[in-house]
Amino acid sequence: MRTRVGYSGGTTKNPTYRSIGDHAETTEIDFDPAKTSYEKLLDVFWATHNPCARAYSRQYMSAVFTRSEEQKRLALEAKAREEKKRGKAVATEISAFAGFTLAENYHQKYELQNSEALLKEFKAHYPDFTDFVNSTAVTRANGYLGGNGTAAQLKAELESLGLSAEAARILQSRVR
Repeated sequence: MRTRVGYSGGTTKNPTYRSIGDHAETTEIDFDPAKTSYEKLLDVFWATHNPCARAYSRQYMSAVFTRSEEQKRLALEAKAREEKKRGKAVATEISAFAGFTLAENYHQKYELQNSEALLKEFKAHYPDFTDFVNSTAVTRANGYLGGNGTAAQLKAELESLGLSAEAARILQSRVR
C-alpha cells in the first residue's frame, strides 16, 4: 500500500543520514495481506539484491525486521531456502522490529522527486509532506518510475492515481 524509507535496527536516538549510528537504512512496507502475502514480499526482497554479500557497514546491511513470530518463522524459512538455492550462506540479518525513524524528506520517493512535472502534480494533491509520503498513489507512481511494474499494470490502475491527463501521459511514457 505504501513505502517509506528510514532507519531501523539500532539503538542510536534520533538517527539521521549524517548521524545514523548503529542503524541500517531501511524501507518500511505497509501491505494489505488480502492483496499480497508476506511470502511474496520476501520473494521480491531476495530477488532484488545479493543477500550473500556482506555489507561494508551496518548502514547498508541486508536485513528483515519482523513484526510477529509468524513473520520471523516465514523469514527464517525463506532465508534457509535462499541459502539452499544459492549454495552459500546468506548474510541477511533477521531481527525483531524495534522501531523505525523516517528518513529526511529528500530521501523519500526519490524517483518521483526527480520527475519535476509529476512531483508538482502530486504535491498539489498532497501539500503536507507527511500526506505525500504516506500516499498509496505516490508510492505506486514512485515504484513505476523506479522500474517496478509493467505498462499493462500501470494502465490497469492509472485512473486510481488521480493524475491529470498530461501527468498520466508522462508517467506512461516512463514505464515499459
